[in-house]
Amino acid sequence: MDSDLLQKIMHQGAWVDLSSLAKWRLSGADRVRYLNGQVTNDVRSANSTSALHACVTNAKGRMEGDVFIHAADDSLWLDAAPDLREPLGMRLERYIISDDAVLEDVSDAWQLWHRLSPAGVSDMPGGCPPEVRGLAAERFGRHGRDFWLPTSMPPDLLLTDGCPVLSAADAETLRILQRVPAWPSEINADRFPQEAGLEKSCMSFTKGCYIGQEVLSRIKTTGKMPHELIAWEKDGDTTAVRASSKLWLGEREVGHITSAALHPSTQRWVGLAYVRQGAVALDSVLRLGDALPSVDPQIKISAFLNQ
Repeated sequence: MDSDLLQKIMHQGAWVDLSSLAKWRLSGADRVRYLNGQVTNDVRSANSTSALHACVTNAKGRMEGDVFIHAADDSLWLDAAPDLREPLGMRLERYIISDDAVLEDVSDAWQLWHRLSPAGVSDMPGGCPPEVRGLAAERFGRHGRDFWLPTSMPPDLLLTDGCPVLSAADAETLRILQRVPAWPSEINADRFPQEAGLEKSCMSFTKGCYIGQEVLSRIKTTGKMPHELIAWEKDGDTTAVRASSKLWLGEREVGHITSAALHPSTQRWVGLAYVRQGAVALDSVLRLGDALPSVDPQIKISAFLNQ
C-alpha cells in the first residue's frame, strides 16, 4: 500500500473481496436459542440490516474463532476466517443434538464483498437484484457495508462507484493500521476475548449462559487476564519488524509482536502485540529481539486496546 491509496481509502472508500471467508446458514425453529448458547454476543439482537460480531469460545473461555452474524429468510447467516471453515463448522455443529437446528456450509454458494465508506454506511448500489443482501458491518475499524450475492452473479454490478478494490495484502495492511485484531494473529486458541480487546464489541454479560461464560464473567469481574493487546509504533530506521519477535522491558521478556505493517504515510513500522497484563505502561519503550538484544531496536506503546 502507498500513501495515495491510503488517502483514497480514507476519503473515498474502497472495496474488499471477502468471498474466501467461510460461510454458514443456520435454520430451524431453535436456531436463535441454540446459537445464543454457543457465542459470546446476544444472538437475539441479530437482524437483516447489520452484522453482529461474536466470539466462539471453549469451556475454558479460550477463543475458537470469531464470527459475524446476521438474520435473513428465517435463518441465521455466519461468516468467519477461511481456515476456520472445517474446524469451526464442526464446533458449531457439535452440540446440535435434540435441537431443531440445521447448519449448512454455504461458502461456495455466496460471494461476500465489503464496502468501506468514509461517510458511514454506504447505500445499496442502484440496479441490484433482490438476491443481493446489504447490511452494516464494521470490519476494519470503521463503518462499512457487507454485500452478500450468489456466486453466479458478476460482482461488477456492485463495483460501479469507481472506488479501488483492495488486494489481500493492502486489506491486511489496512487492518493493522486500524488496530483490528484478527484470526489467527491476535484471535486464537491461546486467548480470551478480553485479551484481544473484544469485550465491548463482541460480548454480552446479560444474555445468559453460553459455553465459556463462567470463566469470561470472572475475568469481567476481576479484570485479571494473562495478557493485553497493545498498539505500537517504531521510531528510527525502516528495518522490518517481524511478527512473533519477542518484546523486552529491561532484561525481562514481556510479550511478542503479533502483526506489523509499514505505515505508508509516516514510513514507520506499526502494529499489534501482546504483553503481560500490568507489565508495561502507555508510552513504554520496549526492545525487540528473539533473545535479549545487545543492540536496541525499539518500539513505543501507543495504546492498550482492551481499555
